[in-house]
Amino acid sequence: QVQLVESGGGLVQAGDSLRLSCAASGGTFSSYAIGWFRQAPGKEREFVSTISRSGGQIYYANSVKGRFTISRDNAKNTVYLQMSSLEPEDTAVYYCAASQVSFPFIIPVDATKYHYWGQGTQVTVSS
Repeated sequence: QVQLVESGGGLVQAGDSLRLSCAASGGTFSSYAIGWFRQAPGKEREFVSTISRSGGQIYYANSVKGRFTISRDNAKNTVYLQMSSLEPEDTAVYYCAASQVSFPFIIPVDATKYHYWGQGTQVTVSS
């Protein structure tokens, strides 16, 4: 069973950048696709980005495409979400999640496909 811990959130101004980290422990990190999701107050949780086990396949939500970059370092058991050109609409709690997929190219976008979740990190973007 893998445990996930997010870090890197904070309060920034519109147009600024942040890098979130998702550190994993307790499992074989390279067995998991890792996704980022977010939930704003009063809204449902939404998909942000996902990366395959090897990092070769990546997918972004349209709302963040071109502004966010996901990457992973399997040697460090860590996935990163580099967020640039932040907008007030990006304000949310950001969660990383792990999906134990059978094939290295699978990148789930459905939250129900993710088995393990971190506690979340708050990102607040002021206008």
